[in-house]
Amino acid sequence: MAVTDFLAPLAFGPAGWGDELLSGAWLTLRLALATAPIGFAIGLGVALMRNARSRPLRALGEGYGAVFRALPELLTIFIVYFGAPRLINALLALGEGALGLPPSARQFQIDGFTAGVTALALVLGAFSSEVFLGAMRSVPSGQREAADALGMSRAQTFRLVVLPQTLRLAGPGLANNLMTLLKDTSLVSVVALPELMRQANLAALGTRQPFLIYLVACLLYLAMSWLSERLRARLESGPGLNRLARDGGR
Repeated sequence: MAVTDFLAPLAFGPAGWGDELLSGAWLTLRLALATAPIGFAIGLGVALMRNARSRPLRALGEGYGAVFRALPELLTIFIVYFGAPRLINALLALGEGALGLPPSARQFQIDGFTAGVTALALVLGAFSSEVFLGAMRSVPSGQREAADALGMSRAQTFRLVVLPQTLRLAGPGLANNLMTLLKDTSLVSVVALPELMRQANLAALGTRQPFLIYLVACLLYLAMSWLSERLRARLESGPGLNRLARDGGR
């Protein structure tokens, strides 16, 4: 078999799957970029709850982390995609009945992209909370005591003293979570979202050259992981975080 014949499935246009694989990779990137800030924000919030003085808040944070770290990501995607619309529709029907309103003909639905972002963000938040919590507790207690002696409120101490150092200390762990997130996006293919892994599966079935197609998918995942690693290294070595940690974000 000639090399051109072997690579023919990667051609662009109707004759090949090159454009579908690239569009799948682009959707994978969009899915990860949309999920990461939401998941990290959830993780920071859960870490604050777990580090709070209030026992109910600590219990709620611990419970959230335990549940979404224990559930398989695939199961979480199924629950969000199939279960969330049913739950919301049931609550809407219950509310309409309580208010004496006629049943609405409209039914809440969730698309694959939104379900994927929601489910992956919930999981990412649970794992990121561990990273944030460890980083928070690594900040020397003497710095909090010094801020208290200067008359700072708890909010000021957190914003100007604890948070900048937490973000810097949590950087490597969050970068690892981001790499894991890139791989976990492949699970969203189960809800028919045409990301990279689903497109690769369709291409492998259509061309009967699974080795070539999955090799290309592997290279695309490696390229995206390399880009995220370079971005992490640039952010850590750049002046932004250094200045933030040095002067408290002012």
